[in-house]
Amino acid sequence: MKHYLIGLLLILNTVAATAQPYPTKAIRLVVPFAPGGGSDTVGRLLAQRMSESLGVSVIVENKPGAAGVVGTELVARAPSDGYTLLLADSPHTFNHLVLAKVPYDPIKDFEPIAIVARTPLVLAVPVKFEAQTVQEFIAIAKSRPSQLAMGSGGNGSIAHLAQELFKIQSAIQVIHVPYKGSGPAINDVVAGQIQSILTPAPGVIPQIQGGKLRALAVTSEKRATIMPEVPTFIELGFGELKAYNWYGVLAPAQTSPVIIMKLSEVIRQAMLLPEVQQRLQVQLLEPIITSPQEFKELLSRDTQTWAKIINTAQIKPE
Repeated sequence: MKHYLIGLLLILNTVAATAQPYPTKAIRLVVPFAPGGGSDTVGRLLAQRMSESLGVSVIVENKPGAAGVVGTELVARAPSDGYTLLLADSPHTFNHLVLAKVPYDPIKDFEPIAIVARTPLVLAVPVKFEAQTVQEFIAIAKSRPSQLAMGSGGNGSIAHLAQELFKIQSAIQVIHVPYKGSGPAINDVVAGQIQSILTPAPGVIPQIQGGKLRALAVTSEKRATIMPEVPTFIELGFGELKAYNWYGVLAPAQTSPVIIMKLSEVIRQAMLLPEVQQRLQVQLLEPIITSPQEFKELLSRDTQTWAKIINTAQIKPE
């Protein structure tokens, strides 16, 4: 009888524990990149609104390193209790194809919650550079093969892959110069140390608006409202150069579906707020609202798309 009562108490305690409402403590939102970039901007804006809705602190924790792998692995190995989340971006779907060692599976080790925003990439040059249009840039590059340099945030980054696609479609030879992050690459193109950059929009919008860089084209489907004079690559005949860097929230695999759906709804409500949409749009970040299933489908689709580009460009793991 005594053992029966002890067992019953244990069961009741377990039921009570599992019945506790989520969340009951602070949540970590891991951003696997340094402060100041697009991921950090989106993460901090989202964390603030999630904190207000959930009634607990949502703390942004920057864990940069190895093109996002360090912070992503931290979340992959975290408990599946909803208290450690990842703010991932597009390279999540192809890092395992361009990096020699990625110690997690980008699909199997995570539960998709929601995509929150996306941004196109922008081809930009220093204002003193002679090219005023993409056509002129291509003509100059063809007249000076392997003499122009195009910077990116690193080997295997979405900027690197987009550049390789642009080079293939335009039949030009431009030197790819990888940096440790998009910030240093942008600084060098502003200074004229390199001649161009094709990179996610948030990093270059301030320099374009400040008159330090000239935007030649964007990889979005339509022209950007904040840069209506800048054509899309699609308009210019580069139909395959439609690319976005998206930002989305993931949880460790086997996180409860109840928690996933609650977080998905909280994120959806946050992204519907006019002030959130306005703050994103001024940086050419487009608010996106998706279900966990839609995010899951995008992860699979993007992995296949980028795999084809990586194979065509013959980018090898490093």
